[in-house]
Amino acid sequence: MKGKLLAMALLAVPLAGCGSSEQAAPTAAAAGGTRLTLAPSDAAAWQDVSAEVGTVDEAQVLARIPGVLTSLTVREGDLVGKGQVIGRIVDNQLGYQAGAYGAQAAAAQAQVKQAQAELDRVRFLYQNGVYAKARLEQAEAGLATAQAQVQAARAQQSAVSAVAGQGAVIAPASGRVLRADVPAGAPVAPGMLIATITAGPPVLRLEMPESLALKVHAGSRVRVDLPGGTGGEGRVIKVYPAVVGGQVRADVELPGIDTSLVGRRMPAKVETGTRKALLVPAAFVTSRYGIDYVSVAAKDGSASEVPVQTAPSPEGGKVEILAGVGAGDVLIGKSGK
Repeated sequence: MKGKLLAMALLAVPLAGCGSSEQAAPTAAAAGGTRLTLAPSDAAAWQDVSAEVGTVDEAQVLARIPGVLTSLTVREGDLVGKGQVIGRIVDNQLGYQAGAYGAQAAAAQAQVKQAQAELDRVRFLYQNGVYAKARLEQAEAGLATAQAQVQAARAQQSAVSAVAGQGAVIAPASGRVLRADVPAGAPVAPGMLIATITAGPPVLRLEMPESLALKVHAGSRVRVDLPGGTGGEGRVIKVYPAVVGGQVRADVELPGIDTSLVGRRMPAKVETGTRKALLVPAAFVTSRYGIDYVSVAAKDGSASEVPVQTAPSPEGGKVEILAGVGAGDVLIGKSGK
C-alpha cells in the first residue's frame, strides 16, 4: 500500500509542473511588451474656419471724373505696374468748355491789342499836351484789364485741360488685376470702381466666428489643404480689431501660395488654445475589422484587449483615445513596436 502511494506522488509532481507552466504563459507574454501609463497631456485645440487667398492690401482704381470709359486695356489676372495707364475716361463737355475758354482768351487778346493801340495814341497826345494825365492813366488801366481777361481765360482753359487729364485710369500700385468688370463704352461717375489690383505679398485671410476673437492671436498656427492634395502650415500675423457681420478676420502668412490663387477658398484649421487629451503612439493600437483595440495590463500581470474609440492627432505618429480606457490604465505594446 505504501508503494502505491509513493508511485502516485511521483506521478503527480510532473503533472503539477506542467499545469504551472501553461498558466504562466499569458503573464509572461504580457510582460514582454512595452508598457505605457495613460496620462492626460496638453494637445492643441483646432477649429474649422473658412479661408480665402488674398493680399496684404488691395488697391482700388476709381474714376476721378464723370464721362465715358472709352478704353480699358487690362483684364482679370493681368500684371500691371505702378503708374501704368490702363484705361481712359472722356467727358465731351470738357472739350466744349475748353473751346469756350479758348474763344474767350482769343477775344481778350484782341481787346489787349486794341487797348495797346489806344494807350499808344493817348500817350503820344499826352506828351504833346493834348490829353491830361488822367486820360493816360485811364488808357493804361484799360490795357491792364484786357491783359487780365486774357490770363483768366487761359487759366480756365488750363483748368479744364487738367480735369480732362484726370480721365486717364492709372494703376495705383504694382500687382495683379483682381477685378476689371466695367466694359469699355460704359458711363462712369466720380468714385466709381473701375478695377481692383493686389498690393503686397499674398496672405491667407481667415473668416472666423466672433466667439474665436479672444482665442486666436498673432502666432496661432493654421493648417490648410493646398491645391494638389498637399498640406501647408502657417501662422497668424494679424487679427483685425473689428467684428463685421458676426465674423472676425485674420491674416495668415503661409508658404506655397501666390497671387495667381487670389480669391480662391479652401478649408483651414486654426489653433484656438490647448486641451487635455489621451495621446498614445499609434503602435499601441491595433485594428481588426474596422475596430481599434489596445492591450491593457491588469493588476495580476495578465493583459486583455479592450476596444477603444480613436481620433487622428496633429502630432505625428500618435493617435488620441476618446473612449474605452482612461487615465491611469497601463497599455502594453506589441514586442518590436
